[in-house]
Amino acid sequence: MIDRYSPKEIAEIFSDQSRFATWLEIEILATEAWAELGVVPRDHARAARDNAPKIDAEFVTLVNEREKVTNHDVAAFVDVVQSKIGFPQGSWIHYGLTSSDVVDTALCYLMTKAADTVIRAVEQLLDTLVDQAFAHYKTPMLGRTHGMAAEPTTFGNKVALWALQVNRDLARLQRARDGIAVGKLSGAVGTYSNVDPAVEAYVCTRLGLRNVPATQVISRDRHAEVMYALTALASSIETFATEIRHLQRTEVQEAEEYFSPGQKGSSAMPHKRNPILAERLVGMSRIMRGYLVSSLEDVALWHERDISHSSVERIIVPDAFSLAFYMTERFDGLISRLVVYPQRMLENLDRTLGLVFSQPILLTLVASGLSRDDAYRIVQRCAHTAWDTRTPFLKVLLDDPDVPLGEADLLAAMDLDAALKNVRKTFETLLSEVAMPEQKRLQLESKLG
Repeated sequence: MIDRYSPKEIAEIFSDQSRFATWLEIEILATEAWAELGVVPRDHARAARDNAPKIDAEFVTLVNEREKVTNHDVAAFVDVVQSKIGFPQGSWIHYGLTSSDVVDTALCYLMTKAADTVIRAVEQLLDTLVDQAFAHYKTPMLGRTHGMAAEPTTFGNKVALWALQVNRDLARLQRARDGIAVGKLSGAVGTYSNVDPAVEAYVCTRLGLRNVPATQVISRDRHAEVMYALTALASSIETFATEIRHLQRTEVQEAEEYFSPGQKGSSAMPHKRNPILAERLVGMSRIMRGYLVSSLEDVALWHERDISHSSVERIIVPDAFSLAFYMTERFDGLISRLVVYPQRMLENLDRTLGLVFSQPILLTLVASGLSRDDAYRIVQRCAHTAWDTRTPFLKVLLDDPDVPLGEADLLAAMDLDAALKNVRKTFETLLSEVAMPEQKRLQLESKLG
C-alpha cells in the first residue's frame, strides 16, 4: 500500500519485522512443545528462546540476503535463526515442520490482530453514527427514490439506517475474525506424519488460535470470508459517502463535508467546496471489490497445496486491511464533523408543493369511498397539474370537482408530523440491536419521548 493510504496501525502488523517476529515465536514455541514431549532436550529449548535473535531491520536484511541464495523465504529465515541461536541448539528450529505450518499460522495470527484493529475502528464509527442519528431524530427532510422526491423522512432516520448497516458489518467482521483465528502445524499434507499433534495444540493455544484440520495449508475460504467482511464494510461506507455527495450538490445543499480553514476546493475556482473525502472513499471501495475477487480466486488450490495464492495474499491482505481501516477512520471523521442544513431540508420539502403527501391523499380518498384506481387517477392528475403549473398541490386538489374532500381533511392528510409519527420504530430497533453502555442507552431512549 502506498504511504498515503497506509495507516501505521495496520502497516506495523504486516511489516517484515512483525512477520518474522511471528515466525520466530512459532518456531520457538514448537521447539518448546517438542521439549515437553521429551524429543528436544529442555536445555536446548531454553537456549533457543534465550539466544533467539532480535528481529530488527538488520535481521530482515540478513534474511533477504540469504533468500538470494535459497530462493525460499522460510528456508532463508530458518538458516539465519539457526545461525544466530548457534549449534546444536539451533538445529531443533523447524523440527518436523513444513514451511506452511509457520507461514499459514503466522498469517492467520496477523490477520486476527489486524481484524481486531479494524473492529475497534468500526465500533467507534458505529458510536458516532448512533450519536448523529439521535441528534437529528426529528430533522425532517425529503426522502428520494429514483433520485426523485418521494415522501418525508428525517435525517436521523437515514443515519440510523446507516448505523444498523454498520452494526451488521461489525457482526460480519467479528465472525470472520473468529474464522481466521486458527492455526495448523500438521506437516506437508496435514497428516502429522513428522510432527506430533500435541505440538500443534501447544503452539496454537499459546498464540490464542484454534488448531484446525488442514492440508499443507489452511483452507482459503476462511481468508475469503475475511476479505468479504472487509469489502462489505467498504461497500457500506461507499453507500453512505455516495449519499453525502448527493446531499452536497449545489442544487440540494442539505449536508456537506466540513471545509477546514485554509483548505482549497479547486486550484482554478475559489468558490468550490467539493466532497473530496466522500469521493475518495467511493474510489477505495472499488479497489476493495477487486481484492475480494482475487481472494475468491485463491480458494481453489491444487491437491494438498500449490503457491498460486501466496503472491496474491502478500499484496491483497495488508492492502485490504489498510484500506478498510483507513476508510473507517476517515468516514468516522467525516460523519462526526458533517455540516447539516435543516432549514435547507425544509426548503427542499416545500419545493415539492406538497406532492410528498400524495399517498396519504390517495388513502384518504379510498377511505371516503372511491375505488383505489379512481382515487389514484385523480391524485395523479392533480399532482401533475400542480408540478407542471407550479401551483400548490392543496389548491389544485381543492379546485378539482372530483375530489370529495374538504380543506380540513386534506390538511390532515398533508401533516408533516403525521407522516413522521412512526420514525421512532427505526430508533427503537437501533437501541435493541446495537451494543452500548446501559447508561447511554437510557439517555438515548429519553430522546424518543
